[in-house]
Amino acid sequence: CLACFEKDQEESISAFVEPIVILLILIANAIVGVWQERNAESAIEALKEYEPEIAKVQRASHSGIQQIRATELVPGDIVEVAVGDKVPADIRITKILSTTIRIDQSILTGESVSVIKHTECVDDKRAVNQDKKNMLFSGTNVAAGKCRGVVVGTGVNTEIGKIREPGKISVATQFPAVYSMMSTEDEKTPLQQKLDEFGTQLSKVITLICVAVWIINIGHFNDPIAVALAVAAIPEGLPAVITTCLALGTRRMAKKNAIVRSLPSVETLGCTSVICSDKTGTLTTNQMTVCRMFVVGKADAKPEVTHFEITGSKYAPEGDVLMNGQSVDCGKHNTLVELANICSLCNDSGIDYNEHKKQYEKVGEATETALTCLVEKMNVTNTSKVGLTKKELALVCNKSIQGKFDKKFTLEFSRDRKSMSCYCVPRSASGDSAAPRLYVKGAPEGVLDRCTHVRVNNASVPMTYAIKEEIMRQTAVYGTGRDTLRCLALATCDKPLSPSDMNLEDSTKFASYETNLTFVGLVGMLDPPRPEVSHSWVSILSFRVECDSRATVPGSIPFLTSLI
Repeated sequence: CLACFEKDQEESISAFVEPIVILLILIANAIVGVWQERNAESAIEALKEYEPEIAKVQRASHSGIQQIRATELVPGDIVEVAVGDKVPADIRITKILSTTIRIDQSILTGESVSVIKHTECVDDKRAVNQDKKNMLFSGTNVAAGKCRGVVVGTGVNTEIGKIREPGKISVATQFPAVYSMMSTEDEKTPLQQKLDEFGTQLSKVITLICVAVWIINIGHFNDPIAVALAVAAIPEGLPAVITTCLALGTRRMAKKNAIVRSLPSVETLGCTSVICSDKTGTLTTNQMTVCRMFVVGKADAKPEVTHFEITGSKYAPEGDVLMNGQSVDCGKHNTLVELANICSLCNDSGIDYNEHKKQYEKVGEATETALTCLVEKMNVTNTSKVGLTKKELALVCNKSIQGKFDKKFTLEFSRDRKSMSCYCVPRSASGDSAAPRLYVKGAPEGVLDRCTHVRVNNASVPMTYAIKEEIMRQTAVYGTGRDTLRCLALATCDKPLSPSDMNLEDSTKFASYETNLTFVGLVGMLDPPRPEVSHSWVSILSFRVECDSRATVPGSIPFLTSLI
């Protein structure tokens, strides 16, 4: 405003330059801040895609089950969910309508495998989300089974809703001790603290200097030297410089898919002294993959197993089966053909190609999806893949195998026997090959206890103590070795009971039907580390950060953390 009273025209014009520059800097500062905030808000709003749109509810005003919008659910509603559904709210399970109910809740807790739920009460008042086996959480997916329950939380009152609610911690929810603290106090960043300290000290120094200059120049009281000095000493360009630097840092982080909601957070990251990282989906790909398997190759006094390695670390049906580093034609190995049949038929999951994301995704439970992907890599039927689209390539080998059998029914997984099985009848065969089969997969210790024979090439050899010990020894190597693989034993019952002799409604009798089994093979799978993890780890170490792989947050396993 004072520039308007300048008598000299040139001085009047030059007097406008500085305030205009300052005004432009302030405007640029505001634009950058608003732009960054909007980008961060848009990324956070992406969480909405995990909210289901439809819910199946039972209300007194309507006979039977009706479909309503998930947003219309209220606490107390009776909701029914089945395999493939997305849970519409936080639900307390009251009744399981299938043998078991398995939930994929990796989006919330980071668990890479589906979780078996039950209706029993959880007495521990300090139980975290992973321990609440009688609860279904909004946004998670039903991997297998069917159940009914009562709604106990909707919207922002759900566990996943607490992530999106402003003013509440949105850190990884698999850290229950941190996640339970649902409110935080605003705390200034180290840079803001330093700037406040700098401003305070600068104000004191300027005040002393101005007073000294005023005293020295007291004879010229009308000459505002001290005031001019005070104005000149104020670093009005400092906020603009800091904002520009933080904005440049934000752009660099955005290129690496890092969401920065507030510009000062960029500076805070540079002051990090402790890094708590999620494992599943962060250090790993969250895509279970079969990487090793073995079958019994020799069953004499000194039994031997034949090991195979499988390449490819995602759900993409791309990879090879190797033995001693050489590619194997799995169709020429009878035991591998039967192993592929079990993986494909004793399975309720699949793979689908997402055209939008340009990647393969699981449909169903992660462990079964890994077996489906293994079948595609083995290609025991030598199915031609020439000219097929990526969507067709997802299940072409599985469909070839499934087309040769009639899958009559499935004995679903249960906690007591730790296995599942399916009753299959060949469609076009003769002799022994036309006989029905009961294909079984499950925990090695549980399946082996029910095995009386072992498959060696095309023969069924009696299971001896030495053979069983060798299988268990190799299983222990897979499960506790460098990769800590999740192991599944695969077996078949060559002469199962007739379906008319089975009570399919009583799951307690399923174990008695899965007896006199023939061990076929064992597969080991893992959630592989992301390729970029090793580089990031080296970068962290280059900053001389002390790392302790034994230090974990709640919900983590120290042994697995050290292996990662």
